[in-house]
Amino acid sequence: MQEVQIKPGHVQPIWAGHPWVFAQAMVPPKQPLEAGAEVLVVDSEGKPLGRGLYSPSSALRVRLFTRDPAEALDEKLLRVRLERALTVRRSYGLPSAETNAFRWIYAEGDQLPGLIVDVFGETAVVQFGTVGMAQRRELVLKALTNTLPLRAVVEQSSAFAAKTEGFEALRGVIFGEASSATLRFKERGFNYEVPESLAQKTGFYLDQRPLRDRVEALAKGRRVLDLFSYVGSISLAAKRGGAERVLAVDSSEPALTVLKENAERNRLGIDTLLGDANEVVRNLRGKERFDLIICDPPKLAPRRSARVPAEKLMRRLVRDCSELLTPGGILIVSSCSAALDINTLTRTLALGARDAGHNATVLERVFQGADHPVPAAFSEGLYLSSVISVVG
Repeated sequence: MQEVQIKPGHVQPIWAGHPWVFAQAMVPPKQPLEAGAEVLVVDSEGKPLGRGLYSPSSALRVRLFTRDPAEALDEKLLRVRLERALTVRRSYGLPSAETNAFRWIYAEGDQLPGLIVDVFGETAVVQFGTVGMAQRRELVLKALTNTLPLRAVVEQSSAFAAKTEGFEALRGVIFGEASSATLRFKERGFNYEVPESLAQKTGFYLDQRPLRDRVEALAKGRRVLDLFSYVGSISLAAKRGGAERVLAVDSSEPALTVLKENAERNRLGIDTLLGDANEVVRNLRGKERFDLIICDPPKLAPRRSARVPAEKLMRRLVRDCSELLTPGGILIVSSCSAALDINTLTRTLALGARDAGHNATVLERVFQGADHPVPAAFSEGLYLSSVISVVG
């Protein structure tokens, strides 16, 4: 097995548990390394730090999957990691009679970098994020189906990740029943159906489960505006929580169609509005006010270079939302970009509220659910942040 040596001065993060080796941190290899190859990572004195998969076209050249230099990425290791991840989820009550949708594998959080697996009932949805893991597609598929009694496995790998890493991204059913292209599952007691053709990420935002709990608890008697609603999980939570009215806004007509179907399926009445959320909040000014607004846009800063424009956009959204709130109303803002972290999001909330002549007071901070675990040395794994505030 070929080695990747870390330059002096770059070892500390890896030694502490960070799973990434950046290109600038490694000594150029004497011989070319194959894309996806297992490599042994060593320090400047040749002492082993662990094993990982090599990505020659990425700035993240190696992602470590083990600290044991003798441990290979084979079916046995995959089964051990899959079983361990299930044990962790079960300790948090997942799955349950109320919820059979959960994240089974969260890449670095479960020591399987480059692999995301979400379970929706008897269907698993996988995303491959590295060339090394994609090369082991059949091995992963075998381990998944031997660990859980799955009716189908659907792949939803990102075209962007595939292009960056240099592998073919597959979309659709890769194992089992073709009818499983429509995800049917329960989440917090709600019955959902989401067609695979509509799927964002792996089909549903499982990571926002804690926020849905809080919205449901806060919604009673309030008029609620759900911006960037997608298929309506926040809207359904608010309505079941006793909201007087819920208006869901999204720019995708198919998403709103699925939202309406899910609302009817769960016997809840939700109003919908098709349009760009940025324009909708401006057009609603002077026409209607809300007591609770949830602003959860898609990823605004996919990379750090986009952080500044993302802050400006979020600040403008906060300003416009603040002008739609009743005095003392609740504004919830979310960011699914690690580059737009909780501190940056909170500062943007403060500035946007002040632009509208108001003050924002933070009540709570909410993060991704427990089925998205984050290694203590890997702050990048904490990508989802929400701030619940009173604006007045």
